[in-house]
Amino acid sequence: MKAIWHGGFIYTMLEEGRQTEAVYVEDGVIKGTGSYESLKNKYSSPETQDISLNGAVMFPGFVDSHLHLIGHGEKQLQLDLSSYTSKEAVLQAAKAREESLSKDDWLIGEGWNENRFEKPAYLTKHDLDPLFPGRPVLLKRVCRHAIAVNSAALQAAGISKATPDPDGGVIERDADGEPTGLLFDKAQDLILQAVPPVSQHYVDQALTAAIQDCWTKGLTGGHSEDLSYYGDVSVPMKAYETAAASGKYPFRCHLLVHHAAVDRWEQMKKPSGPYVEFGAMKIFSDGALGGRTALLKEPYHDDPSTNGVQVHDDETLSRLVQKAREKGMEVAVHAIGDLAFEKVLQAVEQHPPKRGRHDRLIHAQVLNDELIEKAARMPIALDLQPHFVASDFPWVIDRLGEARMKTAFAWKTLISKGILCAGGSDAPIEPVEPLLGIQSAVLRTSSREQNGPTYNESECLTVYEAIRLYTAGSAEIIYKEQTRGKIAEGYDADFTILSEDPFTTDPKQLHLLKIEKTVINGQIVYENHQ
Repeated sequence: MKAIWHGGFIYTMLEEGRQTEAVYVEDGVIKGTGSYESLKNKYSSPETQDISLNGAVMFPGFVDSHLHLIGHGEKQLQLDLSSYTSKEAVLQAAKAREESLSKDDWLIGEGWNENRFEKPAYLTKHDLDPLFPGRPVLLKRVCRHAIAVNSAALQAAGISKATPDPDGGVIERDADGEPTGLLFDKAQDLILQAVPPVSQHYVDQALTAAIQDCWTKGLTGGHSEDLSYYGDVSVPMKAYETAAASGKYPFRCHLLVHHAAVDRWEQMKKPSGPYVEFGAMKIFSDGALGGRTALLKEPYHDDPSTNGVQVHDDETLSRLVQKAREKGMEVAVHAIGDLAFEKVLQAVEQHPPKRGRHDRLIHAQVLNDELIEKAARMPIALDLQPHFVASDFPWVIDRLGEARMKTAFAWKTLISKGILCAGGSDAPIEPVEPLLGIQSAVLRTSSREQNGPTYNESECLTVYEAIRLYTAGSAEIIYKEQTRGKIAEGYDADFTILSEDPFTTDPKQLHLLKIEKTVINGQIVYENHQ
């Protein structure tokens, strides 16, 4: 396919403000940029399409640098609890969902967040048992680092008063030592192992739903971690083969490989082609701030009895990094708390990546000046989730205390230190829309406070810096800086086309910009017909 795109505003992202009048695309690759007349004179032919943007605004394709793609699709197929603002509403929604289930099905939902409730309180079995005396119920907290289950689910998993906390996890108990139905981090695995395995059809359905939804949000690709959550790794691998690698649902899928799945994955035949590739080995080093399981150097300000959960002890973490090196892989490590971040840096120091390569630290929410300076000297890059600012404030201030907030969610500082940063959503935990992430990076306001304050204003990004996280940043972090993330000759013809110019739009209105078209490999995969 050959096409000349023109008639709008085309931002190349080669540098701030840089535009080109037109772009010539052939066989999915940008072959030329410049004036419309010059490209028409050089490339016009009966086979060349002339595509007018009609005043719309083109960018390199937006790419989410950290999400769980199949999980995002599941959120659309399963019970989505993310919008409810009371425990009662969550329970009513779960009860309504039960009507569509067969006799032996587990009731599974996700996205509840007690910080949205008027009276913040975790869900427990005491809430669920009266409504679901016999059916196992599993409701995932928004962060996916905590789940609430009923007594039937505890029984199915064989969890009792005598069950010890697993390494890297916590089974919450009442004063008598009985499990309350709330499980954190690795303790979740005790329940998840008891859930009946999902079908190949279900995973296929979730992935295609996710890709199609991402198109509507202007995403042309995503770096996903979901190979270890659906039974044998062959199940999600087959889904990616069928949907993306086949070209039926074009989407640039860069897949991290969880350390628990890496040995089996290594033995398998891998999908190939322009739409599926594999990256670093994924490791979790701690939990999340919402459940107070992110690993901190000092105890939580609002609960001095804990400083979080260390998922792997120091020796195991070091051994996992070494294992990745033996397989010729980098690591991508979930690290939210400052102590977790420090321990990951120590493990990387012990087993550094090959020259010219870098490891990825995901989230990097709670840091201090010393850790930031150390990170800037090391071969690491950071996956940032700007929308965490919108969703975590103001309650996170109570979790951490004012003193730690100065270097928490410090996106501007991290970029200014020269650390390679990319932008993602962590969907389904946060909304997948890149425009929401861009807006959050620019405004740093809470989605819970209408006309609320800007939190740590010095860390606000410019619109250009924020968009760069989702374009050049997402390309650089996977070594694709010569082929993706910019509009220039030789780059992939992946474009996100917006209704209006985000550089001249009031930042408070950024989330209202419409996605006019999403283009992948030169192919229009989504078009707004409204």
